[in-house]
Amino acid sequence: MSVKVEMRGITKRFPGIVANDGISLSLREGEILALLGENGAGKSTLMNILFGLYQPDEGEIYVNGNPVSIPNPGMAIELGLGMVHQHFKLVQPFTVTENIILGMEPKRGLRVDFRSAEKQVAELSERYGLRVDPRARVEDISVGMQQRVEILKTLYRGADILIFDEPTAVLTPQEISELMDIMRKLVAEGKSMILITHKLKEIMAIADRVTVIRRGKVIDTLQVKDTNPDELAAKMVGREVSFRLEKSEKKPGEPVLSVNEVTARGVNGLPVLNGVTLEVRGGEILGLAGVDGNGQSELIEALTGLRGIDSGNVRLNGREIAGRSPRHIAESGLAHIPEDRHKRGLVLDFSMSENMVLKSYYSPAFNRGGFLDYAAIDKQAQRLIAEFDVRTPGTHTPARALSGGNQQKAIIAREVDQDPDLLIAAQPTRGLDVGAIEFIHKRLLDQRNKGKAVLLVSLELDEILKLSDRIAVIYEGRIVGDVDPEQTTDRELGLMMSGSTAGHAPDKPFPGGEADE
Repeated sequence: MSVKVEMRGITKRFPGIVANDGISLSLREGEILALLGENGAGKSTLMNILFGLYQPDEGEIYVNGNPVSIPNPGMAIELGLGMVHQHFKLVQPFTVTENIILGMEPKRGLRVDFRSAEKQVAELSERYGLRVDPRARVEDISVGMQQRVEILKTLYRGADILIFDEPTAVLTPQEISELMDIMRKLVAEGKSMILITHKLKEIMAIADRVTVIRRGKVIDTLQVKDTNPDELAAKMVGREVSFRLEKSEKKPGEPVLSVNEVTARGVNGLPVLNGVTLEVRGGEILGLAGVDGNGQSELIEALTGLRGIDSGNVRLNGREIAGRSPRHIAESGLAHIPEDRHKRGLVLDFSMSENMVLKSYYSPAFNRGGFLDYAAIDKQAQRLIAEFDVRTPGTHTPARALSGGNQQKAIIAREVDQDPDLLIAAQPTRGLDVGAIEFIHKRLLDQRNKGKAVLLVSLELDEILKLSDRIAVIYEGRIVGDVDPEQTTDRELGLMMSGSTAGHAPDKPFPGGEADE
């Protein structure tokens, strides 16, 4: 097979860090090359260099055997490169077609020829099995469908070398399976791909070769058929990673969180919570499973004071907290790891020190006479950064300069340090590598073992089954089942999550709150 892309000795430095340190790799025609590494290992930086978003300090790039300079994404597109970013680059109010043709609009005279553009988009969608409606507005379609629009955008521009940056980070299990099928079709059509990921299961399922990067350097390149997840995990993090979780026997105490018949409406006035009832006890992890968009986000907002409720009760340690301010609820003993770390977890332009005290800056420990005590704040940040292994050049580094995994560790450090009675962990390991996932799972178990209550909200069924002492299933804004993870299966959970299971209508709760066998 001919070599489509070769990168030789690529080095990229940022203030205080060498992101890429003499990296070399090659992509062959018709293959999927996985780029594996911890959060912050330099994977995305390397691919941003290949796509022209960054310029290397040293090194050479060859495309189809020819040395090239890629000063911008426009040149990358001319060379046949396309990139599907982890955070989609789409204009929400625009239609699918308008997004795909943006910057390359076909003209009929002086006007944009939308009819021919829609026809071309429909043909591409059909050819690759993407099933995208060319006229749909991006704001009205699912996250998985938006990703397909990004793929179509690269194909419309003639890309035969595709770069996928953490493509499954925000997808449901079904959408991940569908994406894998799409990628196989693209390769069968002669496309070549680089897949940036840290999910070992996906690499084993779809990649041909894998290049492992650790702290900016290439550790190894292997044939996927000749390796296994344990070997890849060890190469990625530099030590053995345990995929088993040692859980002591659960010893649930008194109810810490009691939610009773809570209802709420969304921004469009339609119901989003339809009589949610659940309970989380001290010393247990309650996993909340459900297909994305069935009320999980709205329930978290209601519990944390970010959304008002129409009716029902929310009690924390027996005290009503519905309708109280987020600060009051936090001070009552609730901590929250948000599902969107950029929107709700951090102020990206603040320093790490400032982010570590976002919820406690007003306390006497960090505030003297109305003025912030930065010496005390820095000391607090240094302690948490060391304890939770947050990899940052310094306490004064802006949060946006850290990798996603280290941003997540920083949030968890801040929230767990409050010693909360209830910890709500929403998608706590989304987009993280196996080493960070192992670390975070242990921290959640630590809370449970201390007698604290943990509400785990995750789209990862493996994570729910692995960590939870009980599993509640949410469907269309109500709890439709409460099962023991030891007594259930992926299939049973999947049926409940889709609103259908043997003998039960999807809009009715299970008798006694328990799913039948």
